[in-house]
Amino acid sequence: MAKNNVLDALIPREDFEVEDDVSGTTRNVATIGARDLEFESFFFSALRKPDFQRETSEWDEKRIVSLVESFISGDLIPAVILWRSATSYTFVIDGAHRLSALSAWINDDYGDGLISKQFYDGVIPQEQIDAAEKTRKAIRRNIGSYSDYKLALRSPEKVVPHIAEKAKSLGALAIQVQWVEGDSRKAESSFFKINQQAASIDKTELELLKTRRKPTGIATRAILRSGKGHKYWSSYSEAVQENIQQLAEEINQITFQPSLVNPIKTLDLPIGGKIFSAQGQSLILELVNKTNNIEKSQELEDDVSGDKTVNCLKQCLKVVRRINSVHPSSLGLHPVVYFYSKDGRHKPASFWAAVDFVQKLEASNRFNDFCDVRSDFEEFIQKYDYIVQQIVRKHRIASAAYPFISSMYLMLVDLLKQSYTVDEIPDRIKASSDFSYIALGDDVAEEISSRDFSRERKSAIFIRDALAGTALCSLCGGYLHKNSITIDHVVRREDGGLGNIENGRLAHPYCNSTYKC
Repeated sequence: MAKNNVLDALIPREDFEVEDDVSGTTRNVATIGARDLEFESFFFSALRKPDFQRETSEWDEKRIVSLVESFISGDLIPAVILWRSATSYTFVIDGAHRLSALSAWINDDYGDGLISKQFYDGVIPQEQIDAAEKTRKAIRRNIGSYSDYKLALRSPEKVVPHIAEKAKSLGALAIQVQWVEGDSRKAESSFFKINQQAASIDKTELELLKTRRKPTGIATRAILRSGKGHKYWSSYSEAVQENIQQLAEEINQITFQPSLVNPIKTLDLPIGGKIFSAQGQSLILELVNKTNNIEKSQELEDDVSGDKTVNCLKQCLKVVRRINSVHPSSLGLHPVVYFYSKDGRHKPASFWAAVDFVQKLEASNRFNDFCDVRSDFEEFIQKYDYIVQQIVRKHRIASAAYPFISSMYLMLVDLLKQSYTVDEIPDRIKASSDFSYIALGDDVAEEISSRDFSRERKSAIFIRDALAGTALCSLCGGYLHKNSITIDHVVRREDGGLGNIENGRLAHPYCNSTYKC
């Protein structure tokens, strides 16, 4: 998703209003022309996506340019399928990306324009802005802006010749329309049938569509967009809406800020990797489910009041605060140590494993045990990170592997508490029936033939050298991350300790507030 254009704002979502028995009875258009997709047009103002439609963010600049080129050249574009509700909204059953791409050109909004800014309350991620500008430049270079085509109608001498020529026929060009007849149930059935036949809906996206009225689905959507964009919680009271948005924003900030940029040139990395990536949605959905001990979201009841969604977000926030924040409960797990490979790739399995690990430590009241051995724990997971890689390969996918990584972490704490050294532990792990398949010494050096540094090697060099100079917690010896640093009194304030430099030291929030007590 990072390189794709987020066109979700151009055609807003609306509930299908299932209580309607029949669709509206009005004359249906046979085609859609350029003028119909201008923001101020009557047709465009009534155009909607079903509220269960996936986010319109699957196209990059090449597909958008190709679609617009096909349109203005009069090439065949597959018909879009629409349905009109009894309230006279026109819903897009199939073709949302086609109509959004064309309207993006017509309204000069590729995810960063006036429509999008209003939709996202003025808060648009930099990745989305960069993708939009890249597409805008490609459009101007290959096609020309829509405003130039309109200018050519009255002042052809003010535009380049090929635009002036093509502008003459633009008014006669249109996309064909097919209509679904029947009530909202027929329209919803048609939507899922059509969308599963061609480009199948992603498994995570399908889960979110089916749980769009359930607390986990709403919470996941809210976190994804930091409480902005289409508000699936808009039917709740204002107080509940505000609560949902505030909780989602904090979770988003803790998990995905600052934005991840490659190659890595800073240790200030987000614990969740890139939110606009193929794994972003699944990472959040699993985070929400795991922190709320939910296995099957679809079996939950719909959240009518919003209270269940608020509780869901609170549980999620409690855990991410524990992982990395300035909250007094925070262990301050350093992202580079726990969630990234040596060459800077984010590891979802390790992220989910940390979520599970933290919850198990809390359930068994073992945070202090972890802090007792944290320095050696972190040395081990860096030195023997290939063991985690083997666990993931064994179970094939991150979502299946992370419980085993979490179990290995617990075993590691136990072994370190028993005074085994870091280098003795791999043999003890392999001796366990759960990890007998581990091949020790599997950290094979990569053969390099190129004289240039790849992006991954640049990241690896930076991480290696920068991490070596990272400050450590004065109480547990673990790595300190800038988002989870407190200043601890060596001699406590209640014992007369002063706030002078000599009496201060760096510590994790949890170590400062609880571990040292």
